[in-house]
Amino acid sequence: MPPILQVKNLVKHFKNIHAVNDVSFDLAQGICFGLLGPNGAGKTTTVEMLEGISQPSSGDILYKDMPLGKTFRNQAGIMFQSTALQEFITVRETLNLFRNLYPQAMPLDELISLCALEEFLEQSTHSLSGGQKQRLLLAIALINQPEILFLDEPTTGLDPQARHNFWSLIKNIKAQNKTILITTHYMEEAYVLCDEIAIMDHGKIIAKGTPKALLSEHFDDVVLQLPIAEMPDLDSNGAEAHFKDGMLEMRTSDVTETVELLLKQGISLTGLQVRQRTLEDLFLELTGKALRQ
Repeated sequence: MPPILQVKNLVKHFKNIHAVNDVSFDLAQGICFGLLGPNGAGKTTTVEMLEGISQPSSGDILYKDMPLGKTFRNQAGIMFQSTALQEFITVRETLNLFRNLYPQAMPLDELISLCALEEFLEQSTHSLSGGQKQRLLLAIALINQPEILFLDEPTTGLDPQARHNFWSLIKNIKAQNKTILITTHYMEEAYVLCDEIAIMDHGKIIAKGTPKALLSEHFDDVVLQLPIAEMPDLDSNGAEAHFKDGMLEMRTSDVTETVELLLKQGISLTGLQVRQRTLEDLFLELTGKALRQ
């Protein structure tokens, strides 16, 4: 099956700023694709071009092998990072308002069930909690039964419970063979939701693939965490160590040898934790930056 969206040599210049520089990738039907990058990497500019909001300086964007046009606009759903809702009307009235803007719309009962809106349908939009508002905005993005869905940092500002609930909604949507492109500042979110990710920096894609494949490609070690204040001597086994958030972190490809070395130096292993490498480790390794600057 050909990709639903093809991005070919995409470039965007703003005077002397090269915001996006020769970006190419394909989106297969039915996957969730994550676009990650530090602030200023060019991901927002890229997504705005993919959504048809801004025009590229050069390059091509094809939806079902055709340039973006009326078909794309009718079959795409967009959940912006920040959206103002009409106040002092109910959630139900809001849904009906947006349903009337499209030639075809998802049945209201199906939309309400999919986005779990039942409990606050008759509530005014201005009184919604953060999680409730995000679920309504997701419903609006789905109202035209899109085949491709753009989610721009959809869980920013949500508490952990609301974020996990939102992840469940996105998984249910993807199960309907929808194609999703998501930008996020949460590495756990990208790992849980995305079939593929691309990491951008300085306007270019610097890594692309499945989360597991990228971690396997870049790391062959694990991280040992220990709540101690002294730096042990690890030179003899090649492990790297640094302090982070009051913990000593040791990167090693041989856990047994490193633990034996610590014991020989009389260091207590109380509180020792071993964790696998994460997408956050990969992000820092490739960009040298925290995700939020």
